[in-house]
Amino acid sequence: MRTLIAAGIMLAASGCATQSFVVNEPTATVATTDVMQPFFISGLGQTQEIDAAEICDGAENVGRVETQMSFMNGLLGALSSGIYTPRQATVYCVQHARID
Repeated sequence: MRTLIAAGIMLAASGCATQSFVVNEPTATVATTDVMQPFFISGLGQTQEIDAAEICDGAENVGRVETQMSFMNGLLGALSSGIYTPRQATVYCVQHARID
């Protein structure tokens, strides 16, 4: 019973977090890339890089970059006791209007 209560408390204590970096003030953006980035021991001393300019075909086309810890990421972290702690990274590119 104690194990079940402890698991419930750990699940309730794990929350979701999102960081969003707006590069251009776009009128319309589209999610281009969604990547799960692996981190270990809560990312202690680790870095992950995504080249948003390459994904969006130029820095002027980058709308925003967002990283978040989703419920599934938190669950994986809780199940591994914080050893494996992945995060989601999403790049949003500016969608330019086409002139025909």
